[in-house]
Amino acid sequence: MLQSFRLDTRGVREVLKSAEVRQMVDEVALNIQVRVRARVPTGTTVKVEKYSTDRGAAAVVIADPQAMAWQARDGVLTRAAGELGIEVKAWQQ
Repeated sequence: MLQSFRLDTRGVREVLKSAEVRQMVDEVALNIQVRVRARVPTGTTVKVEKYSTDRGAAAVVIADPQAMAWQARDGVLTRAAGELGIEVKAWQQ
């Protein structure tokens, strides 16, 4: 028996733009922020920058000139995300 499947793109868009998904994204970003702070020197600014594309999104930013070195050497962001079960992949254009 062959069944068909049709993706409700309008419905998916509505869910992705919902306040509930925005809240989940923000909570995950805050959890990553806490884990990153534990990996960098005390006093280092680690912030969450919320933004929207076609859905709610957030970035965890280490505001320090050494941040790229910490990520390259220790994977501070990648490991913090991994603790929450998030798979981090290289960004590709």
